[in-house]
Amino acid sequence: MSDIKKVVLAYSGGLDTSVIIPWLKENYDNCEVIAVAGNVGQADELEGLEEKALATGASKLYVLDLTEEYVNDYIIPTMKAGAVYEEYLLGTSHARPCIAKGLVEVALKEGADAIVHGCTGKGNDQVRFELAIKHFAPHMKIIAPWREWSIKSRDEEIDYAQAHNVPLRINRQTNYSKDKNLWHLSHEGLDLEDTGNEPQYEKPGFLEMGVSPLQAPDKPTYITLDFEKGVPVALDGEKMSAKEIILKLNQIGGANGIGLLDIVENRLVGMKCRGVYETPGGAILYKAHSVLESVCLDKMTAHEKQRLSITFAELVYNGQWFTPLREALSAFVDKTQERVTGKVKLKLYKGNMINAGVWSPCSLYSEKIATFGESDYNQADAAGFINLYGLPIQVQAMVDGQNHE
Repeated sequence: MSDIKKVVLAYSGGLDTSVIIPWLKENYDNCEVIAVAGNVGQADELEGLEEKALATGASKLYVLDLTEEYVNDYIIPTMKAGAVYEEYLLGTSHARPCIAKGLVEVALKEGADAIVHGCTGKGNDQVRFELAIKHFAPHMKIIAPWREWSIKSRDEEIDYAQAHNVPLRINRQTNYSKDKNLWHLSHEGLDLEDTGNEPQYEKPGFLEMGVSPLQAPDKPTYITLDFEKGVPVALDGEKMSAKEIILKLNQIGGANGIGLLDIVENRLVGMKCRGVYETPGGAILYKAHSVLESVCLDKMTAHEKQRLSITFAELVYNGQWFTPLREALSAFVDKTQERVTGKVKLKLYKGNMINAGVWSPCSLYSEKIATFGESDYNQADAAGFINLYGLPIQVQAMVDGQNHE
């Protein structure tokens, strides 16, 4: 360990990373610890971070503003792909490669000997961070204290923090494992570890990005979203960046109880884990984009895109963002989005998103053709189509009938 003189730590100021700083100095010959916080929209969690990092032993703190990069290079490509992992909208998953890229940039600039992260050996995030680090710095040493130290639980972490005078914002009763960014907030641990327990949606302080559907207004909220080539460009007629749209949708969706998800998901490491997610703006964006695609994409493209969206989601969830396959799938998605331009209207009401209209200059829907009224469509043509389409079934039945004679 004597060759480790300087490390860069992925720092959030939470329990894990706060404890890691004194642990590193104790166990790696008082090495220099440079803390790096990747700002992906965690807002108030960044307040007082420098003071805390320095007080616990870091030599300096970098706060990297990654919000625009996170939205434009990770969130929007994943949303355009329609990528959903077991209903989960991948809020933690696509933030990690973005943060890891920034970590490597600082580590190389500072001449660090290693990069450190606070991910547990049970979770997915260790994989996401390390695969991204390997992509950008294949020879960089990676230190994961959870895979080395004798601490076995979050309670023991709190004990360690208190013994080393590390200030904490949590207590043992509210010690959910959370991840927050501008796209979502996740909750794991405590009472949620028992799948028989209903999440405490109505309990003050549990939800942070919105309210329970039971507490949402009794009157619906209408919104319109404009897209150009699959990218959101305006909300309620006002031109905005994708980042601004997401932040505004978080407020609107949260107030209407939109985007709550309680699932038991299959982690990459093999175990099942129960999590509760808040993704108000993201849920709205996915819904509106899907509605627009329903009129803009032809059947074969839409169906193939649905199949590949599962692969895309698995790549993101499994930390394989920086891979040739993900890049190839993104190229396919971008091609499919060339005609996904138009406007979608949604009605938000007590956790529900209800279609209220869709318009597109690229729409493949023709009221003139599809109408139940009079049209130029010749219904007699269907007879010949069915005869040809059903020919294999008819021949099979004739052969089977002969075999039974």
